[in-house]
Amino acid sequence: MAELSTPQVQVPKARPGANMRLVDALQYRLPIAGIVSILHRVSGVVMFVLLPFIVWLFDNSVSSEVSFDTFTSAFRVGLGVAPGWFVKLAALGLIWAYLHHVLAGLRHLWMDATHSVTKAHGRSSAQATLVVSLLLTALLGAKLFGLF
Repeated sequence: MAELSTPQVQVPKARPGANMRLVDALQYRLPIAGIVSILHRVSGVVMFVLLPFIVWLFDNSVSSEVSFDTFTSAFRVGLGVAPGWFVKLAALGLIWAYLHHVLAGLRHLWMDATHSVTKAHGRSSAQATLVVSLLLTALLGAKLFGLF
């Protein structure tokens, strides 16, 4: 008598990363070049989100003397319910986003133009991008907050 056997079901192999959660992704230790790349994307999003604030700043700074006074008072006393330090902090975030985005973009253009795609160059140029953007942001932030 023939024995009855259950048919073998082929279970497809899971693709690497197919069921990865955000918590799992945050546990990876990225190299500095990966961090700079992600920050380049984040800075672009920050600039896009703060675009209405940028337009308001520009409009109030060049329209008239009265609007320029409104512009400068927003940094001293605040804007609506936001205190002046918060407006300055938003402007500082915008300054960092712009500086980092420009420097990271120039880094990518340099790497594309010179075909410098070694690990060592990628690491050193990423470190330079991060350090210069943070130093310039700190310098402009000190000026913005009235330290000099």
